[in-house]
Amino acid sequence: MLALLGLAAPAHADMVDEPAEPQPAADRGNFWRNLLTPHRDEVDLILNRAKQALNTADMALYSDYDPTGTERIRFYKEIYGMLKYARKLEPDNVEVLQLLGRCADEHGKTREAIEALQAALDIAGDKAPTDIAGRLGIIYMRLGKLDDAIRYLRMAEGPVIAGQPVSAQVLVHLSNALAARGQMTDAIDVLATNVPATAQYFQNELVLVSFALAVQYDRNEQRGAAFDVLDKMQNTLQGQLAMMGQQQLAGMRFAPAEDKHYYYGLLYEANGNYVEARAEWALYAAAGNLPFRRRALDHIEALDALDRAPSADAAAMGLSPPPVYRPRIKHPRHP
Repeated sequence: MLALLGLAAPAHADMVDEPAEPQPAADRGNFWRNLLTPHRDEVDLILNRAKQALNTADMALYSDYDPTGTERIRFYKEIYGMLKYARKLEPDNVEVLQLLGRCADEHGKTREAIEALQAALDIAGDKAPTDIAGRLGIIYMRLGKLDDAIRYLRMAEGPVIAGQPVSAQVLVHLSNALAARGQMTDAIDVLATNVPATAQYFQNELVLVSFALAVQYDRNEQRGAAFDVLDKMQNTLQGQLAMMGQQQLAGMRFAPAEDKHYYYGLLYEANGNYVEARAEWALYAAAGNLPFRRRALDHIEALDALDRAPSADAAAMGLSPPPVYRPRIKHPRHP
């Protein structure tokens, strides 16, 4: 009997439940994160809301519902306050600083924009997103500080990336900065090296860079090269150059601002909208002593000559004489 009990004892012992292992706390893995960045969840929420609002604001660039830009600027002003608060919570958060600089820049707080973007660049170093150095370069262009502009735009320079408008805008601004300093060969090379010799299609970013290349060829009086670029774009885009060109130019903040008239002048002229083209050339030429005023006046003279040409000659060239529209312009050769 005792033997049986002895044999049974181990079996009985195996049936006794052992104490359960303690489960780790649900937030145990985030201990160090919470210690170092105690406001991370709140900052992440602000960033997500800011990005959504920025996407909505930027959509206004490509639509007609906010022609004056008032609604878009309102978005930026509201987000700016949120991001200033997020910076107090996490002063070294590069993404917060990047978006804060962007919002400040968009509604005219230039000094605050430079300070936030420079702080982000100092923290991130070589790992800084393209938008940070690129936006700094664009700001310095607007301030007329070409050396600083080129330095930061060179830092941001890279290949054209589909879906990232800033990758194209950096190249265009850099090219314009070099052109303004008289370095036309370098200005053309910046764009030409990023435009493929042949392309089955043009994504949005490539439309902007290719058209800017045509502008620089035109400014450098390489009219045949400019025509070749525009002709290739017309054929590849199947008649959509006017629409896609306008969409991409709408997203640019030109520096100097008068540059937009040169770009729009060439776009209208390339699409046969001669009245609009002449008006844009005239606005550029009337804006003051701009670097390419002479070329703008050449375009006006060519359009006026077309207007005076007999209709048969115009038809032979495949052009329709435009209605006359002549703002008062002071011609440099006829003061």
